Amino acid sequence: MNQQLAASVSRTVQSRLVLPPDTNHLGTIFGGTVLAYIDEIAAIAAMKHSKGAVVTASIDTVNFLSSAKVGNVLILEGVVISTGRTSMEVYVKAECQSIETGAKTLTTTAILTLVAVDGNGKPTPVAGVSPETDAEKQLFKSAQARKDRRMKINEFAKELV
Repeated sequence: MNQQLAASVSRTVQSRLVLPPDTNHLGTIFGGTVLAYIDEIAAIAAMKHSKGAVVTASIDTVNFLSSAKVGNVLILEGVVISTGRTSMEVYVKAECQSIETGAKTLTTTAILTLVAVDGNGKPTPVAGVSPETDAEKQLFKSAQARKDRRMKINEFAKELV
């Protein structure tokens, strides 16, 4: 598939209110809850790009930079930043916003790899992606290095078995 899609085709934004059941004994959101939100928005962005079903192949990096507290709004944004034949890398950032002040703080960043699948669950080709913003262009340029690192980690994991 030689078609290229603009990164903005996949861009997805969600807002979530942080509620007491989402938090730990310190009143901050559980990391696992944030991971579930990240996986969901990455899947939606990848589905918009591939125009079909996807599965998560890996979560390469997750950086928890700060916490969201009860009453904050968590704003998640996901965008496809690079593609392989059937795979898509998705960058997700999460910010928390104070309702009282409107101030936003970056809380989490992540890069995930998702694979487009057909009705039988078999990988299916995806269009390429054209980065638009400076950040997308930077992430696009470093995609091969991340892929090489994933491959090394996969080989190492196989040796451990």
